[in-house]
Amino acid sequence: MTKVLSLFVFALLFSPLSHATTYDWLIKGATIIDGSGKPAYTADVGIKKKRIAFIGSADEKVTATNTVNADGRVLTPGFIDLHSHGSAVKQGAFTNFLAMGVTTISLGQDGYSPVTEGFQDWHQQWQAQGSAVNIALFVGHGSLRRSVGLNDATPASQAQILKMQQTLDKALADTFGLSTGLEYVPGLYASKNELLTLARVVRQHDRLISSHMRDENDGKLLSSIDELAHQGQAAKVHISHLKSVYGKGAERGKEILAHIESWRHKGVQITADVYPYTASYTGIAIVFPKWAKTQQQLEALSETQKEQLASYLRQRVAKRNGPQATLFGSGPYQGMTLAEAALQAGKPFEQLLIEDIGPEGASAAYFIMDAELQETLIQGPQVALSSDGSPTMHHPRGYGSFARLIQDYVIKKKLLTLPQAVHKATGLPAKILGITDRGRIAVGQNADLLLFAPDKVKATASYSQPHSLAQGFDYVWINGQLAWQQQRQTDVRAGQWLRP
Repeated sequence: MTKVLSLFVFALLFSPLSHATTYDWLIKGATIIDGSGKPAYTADVGIKKKRIAFIGSADEKVTATNTVNADGRVLTPGFIDLHSHGSAVKQGAFTNFLAMGVTTISLGQDGYSPVTEGFQDWHQQWQAQGSAVNIALFVGHGSLRRSVGLNDATPASQAQILKMQQTLDKALADTFGLSTGLEYVPGLYASKNELLTLARVVRQHDRLISSHMRDENDGKLLSSIDELAHQGQAAKVHISHLKSVYGKGAERGKEILAHIESWRHKGVQITADVYPYTASYTGIAIVFPKWAKTQQQLEALSETQKEQLASYLRQRVAKRNGPQATLFGSGPYQGMTLAEAALQAGKPFEQLLIEDIGPEGASAAYFIMDAELQETLIQGPQVALSSDGSPTMHHPRGYGSFARLIQDYVIKKKLLTLPQAVHKATGLPAKILGITDRGRIAVGQNADLLLFAPDKVKATASYSQPHSLAQGFDYVWINGQLAWQQQRQTDVRAGQWLRP
């Protein structure tokens, strides 16, 4: 009986329509890659009232307000960026994301969120102007700490932890989970007890912990994964922008993936995302020690401590491939490497960092990753793609990541098949977030869709020109409305605030 019913449903969806039907959009003759990782198939797709209403062969009785002849181009779900940055209030156009096929972004990352309470008020700040893309929000652990007065290394009291629990419990009604930034102030000062206590709250809501882990250096990477996995015994956990700083080669990449998989075999729901670049990007505080992460801490140092800091910075930067491997993206030396800035200033780079920039004075790209290792990581079965980018960040990942997935990993290097790559940008991130109505092409799903020819997709952004838009995504629909067409953004801002 079940088999007969399945055959009936298949025939209903994929046979020519025999009655008159009108759709808002009809996409004819598309090569459909549905986001599941399964092989492509050819069909027509009808969109009506924000949703996919038909998949099959449309006969002459089918009419549509708008018709697009796909001519064999690929139709996929809109890409879902698991780790994004930006402001819906200030940057609602999000043109950089649209141009590379991203229809949903995830904000509130690395422990920082725009708010920890009053999410409806936050939404009202940008609702009138709208957002061009859908927004999934996390509540930031660092923001929770600041909300209870924890701005420095002071240990959290039981009363403060209880207050964070209460705030988080309310926030998870409107957010997809908790983000942590354990390399950043103030999250780096959190104890294991604090993190586990908050993880239990996340579990009660069946949400996700998305973590910039405590240490991404190769020698400490596995222990950082273990720390997150221990939280994963209480809640689902996710590694943000998985990378190995200093690690080399495909074999090391396989060891890291195997370590993650070993935790999955123990019952921990742990996943990860990767962006397709070998330079990271974050505040210059990343090269400063734990005891000098803020300007206030720096100014409190004695002369002897500053000498110790200078020695630390010399060794730290040297290990990170030297001052020529740090490219400033903000601050007084934007566009220059640390080596070039020091030469211009006429002083050693460590003194420039201490005297002229400080731990909070700039952000930079750091060329500290191995391409072969990172390319191995992206092939992991539970590893999705992300950009870790924004409209303003001085790094090409915010403009090129998803185009580069197609251009480099599928077309040039053939590391992934197109269905595999699309799955890592659609169905897999939707599953990780717990989104059930996006990320696949199926009747009833929200119509977030992309139409493109894979060999035409180009990531044009570079480190010298990081804000160059991706090319090749011919049509982008968001919630059934056309948001992007032939390298031009429409006037429509159809993005929604997604809630779990």
